[in-house]
Amino acid sequence: MIGRLAGTIIHRGLDQVMIDVRGVGYVVHVSALTSQSLPRVGEPCALYTDLLVREDLLQLFGFSSLLEKEWYRLLISVQGIGSKAALAILGTLGPEALGRSIALGDWSAVKAAPGVGPKIAQRVVNELRDKAPSIMAMGGDLTVEAAPDLGPDPEVVEPAAPEAGFRAKRPAPAAKPKVNFTAEALSALTNLGYSPTEAAGAVAQASEDPAAVDTAKLIRLALRLLAPKD
Repeated sequence: MIGRLAGTIIHRGLDQVMIDVRGVGYVVHVSALTSQSLPRVGEPCALYTDLLVREDLLQLFGFSSLLEKEWYRLLISVQGIGSKAALAILGTLGPEALGRSIALGDWSAVKAAPGVGPKIAQRVVNELRDKAPSIMAMGGDLTVEAAPDLGPDPEVVEPAAPEAGFRAKRPAPAAKPKVNFTAEALSALTNLGYSPTEAAGAVAQASEDPAAVDTAKLIRLALRLLAPKD
C-alpha cells in the first residue's frame, strides 16, 4: 500500500498531478480544493495517498491532510459513491464543511457537488451521520509538510563553507500546532452525557458562530443549542 508520496511536481492538471519521486513519476488524482492548494510545477510536494486496486486498474488518490483522506474512505463506503464522486464532494465542500453538513443533516450541501443527485446526497448524510463525530474529532491540523525531505542529491554540489565573520541566517521557528477545538468540544459534550451525534450536530452549528474562537466558547455555544427549549 502506498500511503504517502513526497517528491517534485512535474505536471499539474485539473484533477490530477504527477509527482516525481527519485525519477519515478506517479499520477495522483486529487480533489479541486487539493489541486488549488498544491505548489507550482518544479516545486516540492507531499500528499497522503490511497491506492485503488482492480484487476485492470491501479489508481492513486492524493490528499493534503489525513482528515481529507479519512473522509474520502468514509464516502466511498456509501453505496453509489465511487472515487470520482467522493473527490467531487470533497472538492466542493472540503473536509471540515463536509463534516458540519453531515452532522447537521444538510444533504443539500452535499448535493451541490457535481454529479451527486438528491438521493445519493441523502444517503451520504443518513449513513455517515453517526460516523461523523469520530472523523470530525481528527481535526484539520493533520497536514503533511510542504517540503519533503528527499535526502542529498548526488548531483548537487554542496556550497562552500561561509567565510569568517559571516553570520548565517537562522531558520524561521516552526509554526505552533493548531488547537483542535472541535475535538475538545466533542469530547467535553460526550463526557457530559450527550450522544456523539447530538454533540457533533451542536458543535458543527456552534462552530459557524464568529464568537467560537476557543474551546470554552465553542462548548458554551454548543450547550446553548442543546439546552431544552421552553
